[in-house]
Amino acid sequence: MGEDVAVTTLHDPESRGFASDNYAGAHPEVLAAIAAANGGHQVAYGEDVYTARLQEVMAGHFGDKARAFPVFNGTGANVLSLQSMLPRWGAVICVETAHINMDENGAPERIGGLKLLTVPAPDGKLTHELIDRQAWGFGDEHRAQPGVVSITQTTELGTAYTPGEIAALTTHAHDLGLTVHLDGARIANAAASLDLPLRAFTTDVGVDVVSFGGTKNGLLYGEAVVVLDPAASAGLPYLRKMDMQLTSKMRFVSAQLLALLDGDLWLRSAQHANAMATRLRAAVEGTEGLVITQPTQSNAVFAILPAGVADRLRTRFRFYDWNEATGEVRWMCAFDTTEADVDAFAAAIRHELIP
Repeated sequence: MGEDVAVTTLHDPESRGFASDNYAGAHPEVLAAIAAANGGHQVAYGEDVYTARLQEVMAGHFGDKARAFPVFNGTGANVLSLQSMLPRWGAVICVETAHINMDENGAPERIGGLKLLTVPAPDGKLTHELIDRQAWGFGDEHRAQPGVVSITQTTELGTAYTPGEIAALTTHAHDLGLTVHLDGARIANAAASLDLPLRAFTTDVGVDVVSFGGTKNGLLYGEAVVVLDPAASAGLPYLRKMDMQLTSKMRFVSAQLLALLDGDLWLRSAQHANAMATRLRAAVEGTEGLVITQPTQSNAVFAILPAGVADRLRTRFRFYDWNEATGEVRWMCAFDTTEADVDAFAAAIRHELIP
């Protein structure tokens, strides 16, 4: 102990792309928080001082009833949330593009043991009319029973619900006897876009349980299930262990979340990522051959490119197709995206499209 250890960096730390905010490293302030939490012994499995402080900080953001359950990842947060909100025969109403439907490899169904009832939503946002397409069959033993409405803020298409839109959803859902889950993988980006505190579009408008995202906003790893209405969720301590989401050294997840939330790092990072997406859109919008397909209300830009352009661009900048059939692509910015990154990418796009 105490000897210097040689560390070899295997990548170019100045290389950044536009594929995902998950590609970004950990924010330096988060790494510093992990180091500060190290040393000595703390009680395992969440009985540490960092997790205790996290409860106080989460209550400051979401209200006195809020209780946070740190977990390893977003899929775990979503599965745990939904499991705790439903009986074994329960079902979740969500949009077709929801992460729980498209990108979690059946985990809600296979691990959570629940059914997803999906509806189409071109902008990624549920409405009470869309809820009604699946909110039926109550008492019918032949149909999985709708029990939860799940929305994503910001959505998988980069759009943000207003507090009024969420209030209308939660009121309608509660009137139907349903509870409301919010997948907040990019919840900080929504707050930055709306210029509102976190509780303004969660607790104050009737959301019951939140999956709070940290990894996409500068954490090394870690998310949290935040229960806003204790009556809407049951058994989370047991489910978290059963689903292998209970970390023994929880202080290191909690310390990261504290680095974000016990101050304004969460907001600063999200504001920057959003601003970089806005800059990118402004730099390429109106270029002949390119069509922007969604409002840019967070850190994502969606666009359609002519055939072959995306593949040529990807020789220099990594990003993903969103819809191969239409040529739609997704460009994501992160807390560490620079203006120079954006400008270089925008110049490459224009070079490909302008004769």
